[in-house]
Amino acid sequence: MKILFFGTASISKVYLECLYNNKHKLFVITMPDKPALRGHHVVSPVVKTFAIEKGIKFIQPMKFNQDVCEVIKSFDADVGVVVSYGKLIPRNIFDLPKFRTFNIHFSLLPKYRGAAPVQYVLLNEETKTGVTSFYIEDDLDTGNILVQKSVDIEEKDNAETLFNKLIPIGVDVMNQTLDLLKKGEVAASSQKGVPTFAPVFKKEAGLIDWSKSAKEIYNKLRGLYLWPGVYSIFNKGELQGKRIKILAFEVIDKESKNDNYGTVISIEKNIGFVVACGRGKILITKLQLENKSVMSAWSFVLGGKLKIGDNFNSINR
Repeated sequence: MKILFFGTASISKVYLECLYNNKHKLFVITMPDKPALRGHHVVSPVVKTFAIEKGIKFIQPMKFNQDVCEVIKSFDADVGVVVSYGKLIPRNIFDLPKFRTFNIHFSLLPKYRGAAPVQYVLLNEETKTGVTSFYIEDDLDTGNILVQKSVDIEEKDNAETLFNKLIPIGVDVMNQTLDLLKKGEVAASSQKGVPTFAPVFKKEAGLIDWSKSAKEIYNKLRGLYLWPGVYSIFNKGELQGKRIKILAFEVIDKESKNDNYGTVISIEKNIGFVVACGRGKILITKLQLENKSVMSAWSFVLGGKLKIGDNFNSINR
């Protein structure tokens, strides 16, 4: 098939590579190059890099103006496929292909429409999610469903492990959708149920509110594991004012109510330290102090600056 592929994020490359290996004729639309987070050099999307390596024609439009529309139209695509492209596509573009354009979305629509569905299912302690292919429409993630597959979420899953589960399922969904469209056997159905939403996160979303339960804080770590991570700021002790990123911890108590939430209440030899939450306690085992390397929590304790009674700032204090 002749496929318009819209994608930018690193996850998109997996899908583009699959289409390339399956001998589809491809035309790639990806986002423009942008400056790196640090330094002034410009970084290209991995999708662009792959396209260059494989000799796939691509464009990086700032806007879908008439000239861009004519270039895309000249490809005469059978279908459009969208995987983590990064911006809304206008109707005069997504309606161009013979079989229209479909998106691969990492949730069971209409639940978790938006940019961060994987993160939100973990934040909200869902036990099931999945991948949906659906026709692109003017409104965000509202189009009729083509194929949908589900997967169980385990309590130990975080954003990284859940993405690793969903990516191959998404490839299967994409291939199945293409096969159905080619055979003329697709039966699109409207989204049923009450929609929920998963908007993009800001960096500040990772700040821990210690008045919350240990379970809620654990779910925040699961959901925000890849970005922005979870962090807190020492409010009391020798480390006052220092920011700490918490990379791993265990919930060791779910039920106790604690007025001293955010306080280091014990040190566990060779393991780490325990912090009280509004309900329950967590044992921190891996962390990163600002401007320092990642280390075990026990190594951090051995540094001698952390004491029982030290307190983390809570946004509710």
